[in-house]
Amino acid sequence: MNLHILEPEVQRYLRRPEQIDPASMALKKSPFLNVSSLELAQQLDARRRCRKKLPLWYNATGIYYPEKRAIEQASSELTAKYKAALIAPGSRMADLTGGFGVDAFFFAKHAASVTHCEKIELLSQIAQHNASVLNADNMGFVASDGMAYLLDQPTDTFDCMFIDPSRRVQQRRVFRLEDCEPDVVKYQEQLLEKTARVFIKAAPLLDISIAMNALKNIREIHVISMDNECKELLLILDRKPTATPRIIAVMLDGGQQHTFPFHIAEEKAAMPEYGLPEYYLYEPDAALLKCGAFKLVAQHYKLKKLHRHTHLYTSTDYIPGFSGRIFRIDKTVDYTDFKRNKKSIRGNISARNFPLKPEELRKKHQIQDGGDTYLFFCKGIDEAPLVIFSSKC
Repeated sequence: MNLHILEPEVQRYLRRPEQIDPASMALKKSPFLNVSSLELAQQLDARRRCRKKLPLWYNATGIYYPEKRAIEQASSELTAKYKAALIAPGSRMADLTGGFGVDAFFFAKHAASVTHCEKIELLSQIAQHNASVLNADNMGFVASDGMAYLLDQPTDTFDCMFIDPSRRVQQRRVFRLEDCEPDVVKYQEQLLEKTARVFIKAAPLLDISIAMNALKNIREIHVISMDNECKELLLILDRKPTATPRIIAVMLDGGQQHTFPFHIAEEKAAMPEYGLPEYYLYEPDAALLKCGAFKLVAQHYKLKKLHRHTHLYTSTDYIPGFSGRIFRIDKTVDYTDFKRNKKSIRGNISARNFPLKPEELRKKHQIQDGGDTYLFFCKGIDEAPLVIFSSKC
């Protein structure tokens, strides 16, 4: 760490109204003797990346920022707060892949103590400094490989542990648990020998069924979305075996939190009603779709499903509180009739259980992008391809 970056005049410079472009700053002469223009540019860029994702860090005075990859890989404040609320108050916790320290900081709000492990020494120093700035005095820091550190501790030194395996290995992106570093599939039994509960953060692209086959003793799977974008999977392992893991869709939208918990057996047993498009159309949140709660959504909200494999729903009456987007159906036409129409169309395209992708449909039918009309291309109950013209409620 270049401690000169923390000097008051440098900090005031970095917190000026954001009119300085980091890229252009890197090409200028630094106004400070002991801080280079490249260091200033890096601090400016990293701070800007925290503005929406990590407002606590962005607004605090005296924060030292790491290189951008550490910011990109860090959890957002909203997802970190959600995860922290899942641990038992007063727990002794270890974060084996501490990074910038966002998850560890929020875990420390609930835990008696949190040990932050980070094998990159500079990043460990940065996280320790920032924890001090943010008054997290129940955090300890270990600048070494977290997995090796945990395995070297006596059993039950910690009540629970958190690990976010790196999904960038040898300059390539991976998402299978076995391909990440460290390999939690390989070490799962040893982890549960050392601590009673293990929290594993995984890529949103990871297939839930593959994770369930790869890991034993899964207690819960949390699928977390923010503003209808799936952000991460949280796999919770417990030393005591669980016959049927619970799946929870977690939707963080506009500062509100909604959850949809269920067991796979409930989804299999659900018997939704099917029907043609009526007055309203419902598109589930990304977390619900990722969870695979396709039939339960219809049953829970008392909606009709358009088709077994078309994960869109309809109703005659407006159903408030639905976790997802709701549209008013303006008209529904057969795709065969739609193809005959030569009029210019402008709209936002979605394809569900349809042979063509949105970009292919846009090109084939010369549909202009944007506007207030939403076009859903899908299969209906009778297998006929449909086009649903709708507008947002």
